[in-house]
Amino acid sequence: MKIWKGLAMDKRLFVFAWLIIGLVTGCSLAPEYSRPAAPVPAAWPTGAAYGDAQTGTAASSIPWREFFTDARLKQVIETALNRNRDLRLAVLNVERARAFYGIQRAELYPAVSALGSGSKARIPADLASSGQATTSERYDVNLGVAAWEIDFFGRIRSLKDQALEQYLATDEARRSAQLLLVSSTAQAYFGLAADRETRKTALATLDTQEATYRLVRKQNDLGIATELDLKRAESQVEAARVEVARWTQITALDENALTLLVGGPLPAELLPEDLGDVREPAEPAAGLSSEILLQRPDVLAAEHLLKASNANIGAARAAFFPRISLTAAFGTASADLSGLFKGGSGTWSFAPQIAMPIFDARISSAYDVTKAEQAISVAQYEKAIQTAFREVSDALAVRGTVEKQIAAQSALVEAVAETYRLSEIRYNLGLDSYLGVLDAQRSLYSARQGFTGLRLVRFANRVALYQVLGGGL
Repeated sequence: MKIWKGLAMDKRLFVFAWLIIGLVTGCSLAPEYSRPAAPVPAAWPTGAAYGDAQTGTAASSIPWREFFTDARLKQVIETALNRNRDLRLAVLNVERARAFYGIQRAELYPAVSALGSGSKARIPADLASSGQATTSERYDVNLGVAAWEIDFFGRIRSLKDQALEQYLATDEARRSAQLLLVSSTAQAYFGLAADRETRKTALATLDTQEATYRLVRKQNDLGIATELDLKRAESQVEAARVEVARWTQITALDENALTLLVGGPLPAELLPEDLGDVREPAEPAAGLSSEILLQRPDVLAAEHLLKASNANIGAARAAFFPRISLTAAFGTASADLSGLFKGGSGTWSFAPQIAMPIFDARISSAYDVTKAEQAISVAQYEKAIQTAFREVSDALAVRGTVEKQIAAQSALVEAVAETYRLSEIRYNLGLDSYLGVLDAQRSLYSARQGFTGLRLVRFANRVALYQVLGGGL
């Protein structure tokens, strides 16, 4: 007989367990998610300003350690990834979002707790039914759940899905921050190299101007050069000193910016002398289709937030339906502590509750809020794709024209350098005034400065294209 009772009890527990599983994994009222169509052309723009988008290797297949070919720059980026505080905050935000998701997911399951209590009270004679003062004792030990909401209509599941998507969005934001840090560190490194090269050009120009000034002064002492020529040569020396001081300041600011990105000072041997001292990064390819933008970290983050708002609609819809909660406990109770675990002291309680909303205007308004938030998320997702498309198009336009600019600027430097050489010869022969030499000097300095700037644009454009294509993180 006891065996059959045990089997019957096991069967009831089995059915109850399956009922609980069915209720926990109940229906969901969230609308079915459908990714919005990308509001951009399927192909990259073409024209005279754009190069071949297929040139190079796909950015998504190039890890940053292979994309950057300069060994010292790799060490600098590695240091930045380990010490940068902004990236550290992004990682901590991911950990926090994951913990929030764990909290929300745990709401699906009952929280089982054990409770022990004891009480002792004296009842005076005039209040006791027996007419004599009595002392009562009670001891309880219970195991149970309190106010566990059974997610029959998927409200908690929708909130759990929302927390999951927010966690995934935060993780994509962390990837985006990492990619931005890698590219920003490289850009700062190249910028420092270019500015140090320009400072070298300014120092070389100062040396040339000082030598020219000494020559003009000797000519003025001999009565060959005029006082006006001497003052013009002196003004060029002072202008060159201003340029040297300005570029010394700029390079110091560059080093400070790089120090902030890296999270601390760098050894001098890791810093570049000029652009010629740095190896160029690899050349990434954009591919044929703009669909690769959907894999960018910031676009994926926007899509996860869209899915989160979609799940939130399900939670708002479930608020229109009844909420079913359960409080249950079983244990033992006794008037004597020694009899707490003796036979016949068992207790149990079972208290289901159902709450049906009849009139609550807030529920309808909350549902309207979730629908508006979902529409906002759609717009933000589409804007993220449009912004990504514009950034890649801009980078392709720069890549398609920068080589021609560099070639033209190189030819300009050679032509202006020859002009300066001939102007000096004609001045020394007394055929021209010193004004022609001054003009040629200024043009040569400006042309060299422009040539350095365009080479920096080529370096920076490759990094920018790698970043806007989502990189290979």
